[in-house]
Amino acid sequence: MSEEFKSGFIAIIGRPNVGKSTFMNQMIGEKIAIMSDKAQTTRNRVQGVLTTDDAQFVFIDTPGIHKPKHRLGDFMVKIAEDTLNEVDAVLLMVNAEEGYGKGDQYILDRLQQVTSPVFLIINKTDLIESDQLLQLIENYKDKYLFEAIIPISALTGHNLPQMQDELKKRIPEGPQYYPADHITDHPERFIISELIREKVLELTREEIPHSIAVAIENIEERQSNTVFIQAVIVTERKSQKGIIIGHQGTMLKTIGQKARKDIEALLGSKVYLDLWIKVKKNWRNSESQLHEFGFRHDEY
Repeated sequence: MSEEFKSGFIAIIGRPNVGKSTFMNQMIGEKIAIMSDKAQTTRNRVQGVLTTDDAQFVFIDTPGIHKPKHRLGDFMVKIAEDTLNEVDAVLLMVNAEEGYGKGDQYILDRLQQVTSPVFLIINKTDLIESDQLLQLIENYKDKYLFEAIIPISALTGHNLPQMQDELKKRIPEGPQYYPADHITDHPERFIISELIREKVLELTREEIPHSIAVAIENIEERQSNTVFIQAVIVTERKSQKGIIIGHQGTMLKTIGQKARKDIEALLGSKVYLDLWIKVKKNWRNSESQLHEFGFRHDEY
């Protein structure tokens, strides 16, 4: 490790569905945050760690900041806002295609109290023309005194090395908080549950809103290097349960097959995945149910 080793905690914030999880997965080189084209996919803070020869970046992917509609929404927004006061730098990510909107101003107003350097990251620039990008940059320059404005494509990796260099200039000298091969501080159970939830969102599309949760009830290693995992998908209504099961169980089977592939890549071993479905009415507005699924304000 060099004498001038740098390390810092970096929050990624922005409106829902601007590509924060895709960005972090691309930076880390591993899938630790679930991706979906539906808004508010991320519910907890997900920490991803990138270690180089002379720096360690600890990225915190926060839930999208939005107007809450239930207690789960309150929880998600509180996590994102609390994170701003705990980090060495903030990345405000915006969607180049959508441009500036009221949701961005809502976030910018909250950034007025932040003392850490704030970078504007314009994502999905591969989807707009260069003159549109220049106009977008000019629009944002008038809204806030950013440390830097960096156009990127999280999907293709465009400009991410340059963004990493800019970050390294601003984070302080510090210790290596995590081992070099460490990529996240979340336990395997959490990532496994998120991978299953991702497949439900992906395969059921608009039929199933964000009214599901996944709980891992049992993980054990059995003979022949096989990991047995029992998980429960929780929904709010019986009709949603039927959609997830599908005709003669085909949807649930497909969810399990796709999730198993990602889990096997994560664990590096064969996986037997046993999925069940339970109905728990209005769980997103139940404090006890939110605690049961790991959503706790006091942990943040």
